[in-house]
Amino acid sequence: MLRQTEVKNGKVKGLPGNDPRITVYKGIPFAAPPVGELRWKAPQPCTDWEGVLEAYNFGPISVQDQPAVGTDIYCKEWHVDPDIPMSEDCLYLNVWTPANTTDEKLPVLLWIFGGGFQWGYTAEMEFNGERLARRGIVVVSVNYRLAALGFLSHPDLTAESPDAPANFGLLDQQAGLRWVKENIAAFGGDPDNITIAGQSAGGGSVLNQIANEDNFGLIKGAVIMSGMIRFPGNGDDILLPVTLDRAEAKGKEFLEFLGVNNIAEARKLDAFTIRDKYGEWAQNHPRFAPVQDGVNFKTDALISFEENRCNGIPVMTGYTSDEFVFEGIHIVEKSVRESCTKAVSAGVSPIYVYEFGTDIPGEDDPGNFHSVDLWFWFDNVIKCWRPMRGRHFELARQMANYLTSFVKTKDPNCTDNDGKEMPLWKPYDDNNSLMKFTSEGAVPS
Repeated sequence: MLRQTEVKNGKVKGLPGNDPRITVYKGIPFAAPPVGELRWKAPQPCTDWEGVLEAYNFGPISVQDQPAVGTDIYCKEWHVDPDIPMSEDCLYLNVWTPANTTDEKLPVLLWIFGGGFQWGYTAEMEFNGERLARRGIVVVSVNYRLAALGFLSHPDLTAESPDAPANFGLLDQQAGLRWVKENIAAFGGDPDNITIAGQSAGGGSVLNQIANEDNFGLIKGAVIMSGMIRFPGNGDDILLPVTLDRAEAKGKEFLEFLGVNNIAEARKLDAFTIRDKYGEWAQNHPRFAPVQDGVNFKTDALISFEENRCNGIPVMTGYTSDEFVFEGIHIVEKSVRESCTKAVSAGVSPIYVYEFGTDIPGEDDPGNFHSVDLWFWFDNVIKCWRPMRGRHFELARQMANYLTSFVKTKDPNCTDNDGKEMPLWKPYDDNNSLMKFTSEGAVPS
């Protein structure tokens, strides 16, 4: 097994997974700590280390509201550890690999977590990549800066770094992608077959990355889960990017709220002070999120996708059946279908669309709520507290099969573990074909 390998910055050692056929590397730095004068700057190169880095534990999560102290559904679902380490020094990634040698050229999945660009972390239990890696791919999950530390804009920042004035969290993701391109062969991965995937804000992040011309050629496929979202009439839509000047004006207001006069003074504040003040400020102001910065992330990425300006790569996308209901209309379903119809008309092909709508058990009777499908995509239903039954495990197996097949070939269709063909998933076209994931399993529609 490939328990030790060497990347650009030094040697790194992993541990056996729950399945010893898999090696897990956790907490590998992919950029310099974004602290001090590097706060609110593009990620900088990681320094070399001496000896062997023991990659045994996840790196600290990004500075955010403390997990597992609320009463919302997500605290019970997976944000269960209130004492999980948190730090502004957070630019670390994780690798799950089934490779025995470095020359296997296995397809690669790069995962970007969601959480509204405000919360989330790679250590969430549903993101464990082992079950996917068992299917013959290398799985990488990358951390990035969040909220005010990841998405603040301000005139001082634009003047200081006109080549990277904003979107630091997105730039972190891009740095992780470039690290994978440069280093994944050391884990038996194929740097020329990288698929990026994400859910919710992670899905919106994927859209931003595939619309960025600097990433053309690096990304061979994209999976956008619950990320093609538009909320009509909602001025606080984190997936609808605002212009840089508007974001700068909001940043000036925030610094005034912090009680500082400029970015230099703000960099001297403790990161947790900024976090707490931001929590107060966000009660009456829209939160910070990606912007059209005019340099690196220039467009509304969803429109770029609809107009076939994302390098024409294959896409898998979809939604859960009960994500968000607005005046009786399933906004996400409507948005996904409309965007994919436009993209197909513009020449994007293939696009594979799904709807997740099974019976989710639990005394809270939650329905198919936003994010619940993550247990299934990663085939980690066994980690869920809910009283899942055999049909849920069967559905998770099917969904993970489709996902890993897409990572391998950019086509989800494949055989199951018994050698039989999975239900045929047709590309989205004029007939609006999609795959429904139901209590009866995968059902083409």
